[in-house]
Amino acid sequence: MPSTEEPAAKSKLRFPSAFTILFALIVLVAALTWIIPAGQYERVTSEALGKEVPVAGSYAPVEADPQGIFDVILAPIAGFYDPVTYVARAIDVSLFVLIIGGFIGVVTATGAIDAGIARAMVRLKGREIWMIPFLMALFALGGTTYGMAEETLAFYVLLIPVMIAARYDALTAVAVILLGAGVGVLGSTVNAFSTVIASDAAGVTFADGLALRLVILALCWAVTVAFVMRYAARVRADPTRSLVYDRKAANEAHFLSAAPAEAATFTGMHKIVLILFALTFGVMVWGVVLGGWWMAEMSGLFLAAAILVGLIARLGEGRLVDSFVSGARDLLGVALIIGLARGIVVVMDAGHITDTILHAAETGVGGLSRTAFILVIYWIEVGLSFFVPSTSGLAVLSMPILAPVADFAQVKRELVVTAFATASGMVNLITPTSAVVMGGLAIGRVPYERWLRFVWPLLVVLTCIVMAALALATVLGGTPT
Repeated sequence: MPSTEEPAAKSKLRFPSAFTILFALIVLVAALTWIIPAGQYERVTSEALGKEVPVAGSYAPVEADPQGIFDVILAPIAGFYDPVTYVARAIDVSLFVLIIGGFIGVVTATGAIDAGIARAMVRLKGREIWMIPFLMALFALGGTTYGMAEETLAFYVLLIPVMIAARYDALTAVAVILLGAGVGVLGSTVNAFSTVIASDAAGVTFADGLALRLVILALCWAVTVAFVMRYAARVRADPTRSLVYDRKAANEAHFLSAAPAEAATFTGMHKIVLILFALTFGVMVWGVVLGGWWMAEMSGLFLAAAILVGLIARLGEGRLVDSFVSGARDLLGVALIIGLARGIVVVMDAGHITDTILHAAETGVGGLSRTAFILVIYWIEVGLSFFVPSTSGLAVLSMPILAPVADFAQVKRELVVTAFATASGMVNLITPTSAVVMGGLAIGRVPYERWLRFVWPLLVVLTCIVMAALALATVLGGTPT
């Protein structure tokens, strides 16, 4: 009886999905348009940003336009494009997400990533401790470039038996994967689902602030690797110091008996695919920084790269198309969330309360120094991340509001983007609303409370690094032009 009641109890406490949260926010914002006074700022064209920005001190009341039920229903559609003028809103970003999902699906279908990691494990046999920095570098690379998250779930079954056989524990393997990819997302450099979308919503390019995010990524990765290696060495020297020592025998019986078969050979084709994978992101950075590219050109790049990878790997027409469609399908939820989140801003703008909220924020941060402002923004994003675990959804929701506030505080918008990315990445290392966190812990048979016990000292150090980096960059980076 207890075993059947427990799942039922858990299901009652299930946290709402990002879709439910965002739609509830649309309803809430529509209700607020009946309460919050309408107002607008005067706007001028910024040559630096290439778009209109609000003028501080120019806020004035305007006639109210409260939003009703029909506006709420239409908001998710209007988030993609203006249904009156047909001007694009989030449709280009959503299409880019689907195409990059197809690209990742094709690369995954070649087996190059699995084979590459398996080969690395074989070569490091006898020096298993060095698997930790090597694998965490690969996972961090995936996290910082394309937001590697759900894709990591496939690696637990491969890595946990190897770590247990090397006299570590299941928690070590979970930490290598979850923290490796997670710290990459925290230090998102060209992550399409975090930095790129947030930069687009903030009115800057993702190349702005890239140097700072590289520094944050390097520092946080080094600290995280040292943290995991220290724990792993301690467990190997004394197994009783494992946080899952009480499960040692059960985990050995479960994982070692279920160890996967010999991994596929790492072929020349796999090497070429991985090189093309890395080059594609390199070309994307070049195109945005020097070629004037944006969503359409980047989408075309990943579409062409997916076809090229499929041809080189000889997937065949059928498998290439199926892999691309399957990969795009995996990210369909993300694409829909982007439009849904943008719908919140549409309702706010239509009800003329966006500028009123900006005015309140402008007034609220008026007495703060530039350094205090960016740190407050960071903690605001931390709080929001618990309620909106989708990085793309939170980016589209928060950036159109917080980025203009930075103009009033004389802080560069790219710093707000970096504050968002690091805050979201930090929370997504522990949030129970994340399928990546809870799924990885479930596969590794690591209780959630023990994961928190393991990771909290690291979170304190990473938070200090991020806050120090944001503060220093604000002081040294000058003011917007």
